[in-house]
Amino acid sequence: MIDQLKYHSRFSAKEFDDQYNLRAGRPDYEVTVIPNWELKSASVRQEIDCNLNIIYGSGENQKIDIFYCGEKSAPTLLYFHGGYWQRGNKSIYSFLAKPYTSSGVNVVIVGYDLCPDVSITRISEEAREAILFVWKKGKDFNLNPNRIVVMGHSAGGHITQMMMGTKWSNLEIMLPNDLIKAGIPISPLSYLEPVRLTEALNAGIRMDELEAETQSPMTQHPPVTNAPQLVAVGGLETTEFHRQAQMYVDAYNSKERIIKFFEVPNVDHFDELNILEDSQSSFFKETIRLIKL
Repeated sequence: MIDQLKYHSRFSAKEFDDQYNLRAGRPDYEVTVIPNWELKSASVRQEIDCNLNIIYGSGENQKIDIFYCGEKSAPTLLYFHGGYWQRGNKSIYSFLAKPYTSSGVNVVIVGYDLCPDVSITRISEEAREAILFVWKKGKDFNLNPNRIVVMGHSAGGHITQMMMGTKWSNLEIMLPNDLIKAGIPISPLSYLEPVRLTEALNAGIRMDELEAETQSPMTQHPPVTNAPQLVAVGGLETTEFHRQAQMYVDAYNSKERIIKFFEVPNVDHFDELNILEDSQSSFFKETIRLIKL
């Protein structure tokens, strides 16, 4: 049997780069992908009832944007963006709120501080602060704190897994450990050591071997409840992103804790989000089914 935590040890520097440095494989990323998302997001912020730049912590980027479906008791979906913990911002991803608010879900898009200004460890702490803010203050912002679902893409998928592995009562004794009702890690980075060894990425992250170990869902942060999860990956993604997703499902899926693997057909790491935006896609329908359980 292959040891999934050592599989990457056979890779050359080029293989790490080919598997994990995804922007290198999409030369249109800065000129087409991001501008397209930004344009759609700007329109969504004009179209949908929203409350922007609500401060939830002391960090410069610790702000959330809330998009309303018009129903206070609706599920509350928190979305954490990707960018290998070192790029991106919440405003790029407003476009993802539209299909969910149209389907009866309130959406919170979370901003967080980035590497190297902060560490990956601190980013997970900020994510917990965002979730606790929504749980404690949600009603003040017309959100339902009792139906929280967490979703994230790429680095945000890692953040999602870290939140599913958070024992909330360790932070505050009165917190329920089932605070999060479901998780949707999209193209997650479940094990960080291969990312650390990808030089083009870790130059900006500055993660050491200890942090790669302690901040990996596969080694230190298994799910702490039986909340269901949907782990998605694009059909055209690299074999390593498929492996990163599958190893998490294989490790933690059980009869009591349903963690479903879903392959989004014929798309890479970035176009995956364009399919998620389509409320008629099977991918979106899978997510909304879980959110509304």
